[in-house]
Amino acid sequence: MSTFPGSPRILKGGIVLLDPQTGTVLRIIPLQYNPDTLTRTLQVKGAGAETGDRLEALRLKGPPVETIKIEAEIDATDQLETADDQAVSSGLHPVLAALEMITYPSSAHLMANNGLASAGTLEIAPAQTALTVFVFGPKRIVPVSITEFSITEEAFDTSLNPIRAKLSLGFRVLSVDDLGFDQKGGGIFLAYLQGKEQFAAQNKAGTFGALGVTGMP
Repeated sequence: MSTFPGSPRILKGGIVLLDPQTGTVLRIIPLQYNPDTLTRTLQVKGAGAETGDRLEALRLKGPPVETIKIEAEIDATDQLETADDQAVSSGLHPVLAALEMITYPSSAHLMANNGLASAGTLEIAPAQTALTVFVFGPKRIVPVSITEFSITEEAFDTSLNPIRAKLSLGFRVLSVDDLGFDQKGGGIFLAYLQGKEQFAAQNKAGTFGALGVTGMP
């Protein structure tokens, strides 16, 4: 980014981890470089799609299943040039591990579950993770679960620490159908949906003339 005083400040996309009950911020992981593309897919939940019921053809069962995919790059070159302690000793291991840990239960939880299993406990609860929120500017803040995560490490230092990598991240947006209305994540989703409604209301209405017709048959 240019250091010219008049240049605009470029916001960074990233991930925020929250306590799912209290909403307390646990960790913020900004992307070093914003992705060039962001792909979104919406799978509509039509009430009549599966049953063929004509009475349900125009009904929606809930918000669509929205997925997001981004590809981003991270590079420790600048930090190495300034002899940053973390980059020199570990390269990109810390930032990669911070992202990867979103998808892992903690070692303490695994060992605790093993102890419960050894003691004969019949039902062991899965680990509860932090609420993951994808932030891509102030107008796109949405709760997600990571569904796809691949890392391509492209360069290494003399100790084989990765110093340049490409990330491919796939998210599934979590709606009120997933989180409920009373949870922090449900409130974040509703704010996201209301933002879409406001944008839709700002869109200028078209005319039949633009479509080459005078009206509906």
